Amino acid sequence: MLELSGIVIFGIIAQWVAWRLKLPAILPLILIGLLVGSLSTLYTEDGAKLIEPVWNGKKGLFPGDGLYYFVSLAISIILFEGGLTLKRSEIRNVGPVITKLITLGSLVTFFGAGIATHFIFGLSWQISFLFSALIIVTGPTVITPILRNIPLKKDVSTVLKWEGILIDPIGALAAVLVFEFISVGEGQTYTITAMLEFGKILIFGFSFGFTIAHALIFAVKKDFIPHYLMNVVSLSAVLFVFVISDFFAHESGLLAVVVMGMVMGNTKLPNIKELLYFKESLSVLLISILFILLAANINITDLKLMYNWKTAVLFATIVFLIRPLGVFLSTLGSNLKFNERVFIGWVGPRGIVAAGIASLFGSKLLGKGEPGAEYITPLVFMIVLGTVLLNATTARLFAKIIGVFLKKSEGILIIGASKASRLIGEYLHKNGCHVVLTDSNQANVDKAQELGLEAIAVNIYSDSLSDNIELNDVGYLMALTGNSDINKYAIKKFKKQFGENGSFRLVGTDEMNDPENNPKEGLFSHTDDFVKLTEAARKHPVLNEIELKGKEHYEGLIEISKTDEDIVPIFLKTTKRDIKIIPSFSKEIGDVKEGDKLVYLGKTFDIDQTVDVVHEG
Repeated sequence: MLELSGIVIFGIIAQWVAWRLKLPAILPLILIGLLVGSLSTLYTEDGAKLIEPVWNGKKGLFPGDGLYYFVSLAISIILFEGGLTLKRSEIRNVGPVITKLITLGSLVTFFGAGIATHFIFGLSWQISFLFSALIIVTGPTVITPILRNIPLKKDVSTVLKWEGILIDPIGALAAVLVFEFISVGEGQTYTITAMLEFGKILIFGFSFGFTIAHALIFAVKKDFIPHYLMNVVSLSAVLFVFVISDFFAHESGLLAVVVMGMVMGNTKLPNIKELLYFKESLSVLLISILFILLAANINITDLKLMYNWKTAVLFATIVFLIRPLGVFLSTLGSNLKFNERVFIGWVGPRGIVAAGIASLFGSKLLGKGEPGAEYITPLVFMIVLGTVLLNATTARLFAKIIGVFLKKSEGILIIGASKASRLIGEYLHKNGCHVVLTDSNQANVDKAQELGLEAIAVNIYSDSLSDNIELNDVGYLMALTGNSDINKYAIKKFKKQFGENGSFRLVGTDEMNDPENNPKEGLFSHTDDFVKLTEAARKHPVLNEIELKGKEHYEGLIEISKTDEDIVPIFLKTTKRDIKIIPSFSKEIGDVKEGDKLVYLGKTFDIDQTVDVVHEG
């Protein structure tokens, strides 16, 4: 009991430390696992591990294959949660690149790393290719924290995110195929049996994942499942899919749960957000437990195997030669620039799936007496730790050196997807800005997406926005909801991350009536609150432009808008086509030159009024 509770407690502490230091949680988790595992034999009185994951006749947490059953089930839940986050709309511009990365890129890694391992360590071809199959995977749990604080173009972040999630089952399937080769034997039966197993994996994985996902969607939409049971029923369905698919085709469960997650994530399913939050929390707990257990399961003799020059040569070959080669071949003919391709080639940390399956297969082969099997687990952990350490410490600096680091994040995040927000977002999108709308109301999000806008259904009180690496190019924040408390909270929570160039919110009704205490982050003017914005959008749903004669003309029009309920100034569009958000202290907009345009929501300005303003100026 003490060991189990200690693993959970130390796992959560490691997650917190990683969050504070902005590092992948895998680093402190593995270090803790090694300290209570193999390294603890150096300082305990009896030379035994503090935590022994597998029962060895005297002590241990899991008897027989219990640890590996737990690892398999836990990985299935983690992959399902990853599949839920995959949206087809996100890969509109980089779909072909991602497809090549998880196919051609995987083949380059598989053959390149397998050949390198065979000649550097002298291992058999079977063991070498099993290792190379395992390190195909990258993993979102390690990529996300590394890239979270690096402003990159959305396409680059999207490629890395999708590759990390989709390539997990690809690597797992490749490892299964090689494992079947090793297990079956040699000769004609060797090839035929292995290919039959691979075909069964694809058929049963896709079939069960697709079918049961639609069955669960149907049950939810028909209200066959009460709200309070939604999360636990979904969890049970994931475990059922994994187990039943694995029963018909061994190791097909990983593919099945990813397919199930993708189908459900791309369906307009009620309460999908709550399901995602539940799975995120569960994934954090499982990852915390898994990494400590798997690292603790490594023996001191395994670590000594890696303490030689061959390990450094293999690591350098995989990271500096094979990974960049796979990325460059996969991105030929794409819209990605050369420096963006270099950066994607540099970032390739391995994660939980590689470590989990390596422990699973490595132990099974050791039990069968397969020569060289003792190298599988420590070699994979070496690649996992090495790539995470390398990318966590150098990714930001490397991005600056090669020029993919965005010096100024120009993207705009709009909190609230009401009609007025959608009109503003549509204008920004048509003028070449990366704009993202968020709302907790799925109906508003759907309407925004129908307009071709990028919109996310999210509760701003969760950490989903903070974890979204595809928003790394966002530098402006506009809180446009009808709730002043939510607007204030959004500014407070996301100002540093998404509002480095400017954070704005609608003024509240009480603030509007007290111009002297109007907040610096106020939007548009002292007299424009959510009610006025909504009414203007309802009566005149269009953003107009009027060419300015100078600063006085601009200020005169702003004064007119304060007394006209049907006009709300939104942006200043310069002659260079730059778009500036108008603050409530509208005179602080900066220089206004002749030829600049005032962008406003509502009715068209009375031409006589504008002429009078120009004359007064």
